[in-house]
Amino acid sequence: MRLYRTLRLRSPGLKPLFIVILLLSAAPVFSQNANRPDALRSYRIGRDLEGRDRMAEANQYYDEAVRICRDEIAQNASNKDSYTVLTWALQRQKKYTEVITWGQRGLDTIGVDYRIIETMGEAYFYLNRYEDSLRSMQRYVNSVPQGERSSVAYFFIGEIFRFQRKFHRADIAYTTAVRLEPGSALWWFRLGSVREEVREFKPAMEAYQRALRLNPNYREAAEGLERSRRAST
Repeated sequence: MRLYRTLRLRSPGLKPLFIVILLLSAAPVFSQNANRPDALRSYRIGRDLEGRDRMAEANQYYDEAVRICRDEIAQNASNKDSYTVLTWALQRQKKYTEVITWGQRGLDTIGVDYRIIETMGEAYFYLNRYEDSLRSMQRYVNSVPQGERSSVAYFFIGEIFRFQRKFHRADIAYTTAVRLEPGSALWWFRLGSVREEVREFKPAMEAYQRALRLNPNYREAAEGLERSRRAST
């Protein structure tokens, strides 16, 4: 009744019967949307629970998201979002081989989806397939440089170059990552570490200090700062 009065007040020219028809016609649509399984919602609840260190509960929601996505794909193999959320949920569960399998199946079916490519890049990284990871991450940042996961992709690129002892390239990647997302103490620490490796002690100190501002209890950053101070004198 309150909604009826609001509509009538804002649109005095509408007939009451027309308003009732509008309300009745909208009701079934709302009901259907409310009852429809939502994989993305389940995934987000899982992420929230995981962020609160409630991983057992989070996995229940990730499992639900996976089930919904697989059902959707069975009904419509060209559903792009189903493959995307499916790979996200599997990634959170550290099922990296399944991420690659479903991600590649999605790309073969629906064509390019850079969200899936980035997720596969992370999975390749954790499977120690660094060249495959690097190709995926570089493809992502080259295609969507302002993408939602660009900062994360650059961080993984930095990690791979650091493992390969290509410290200057790692510096560029980490620098880009912290420019896009400056709130990670770990990322600043990694930047400091590669600068220290090439004896660029003053820039290393600056990066370690940024890490410590974000996390004053970061022991490794404090130790790196002290080493760089001693080496620079």
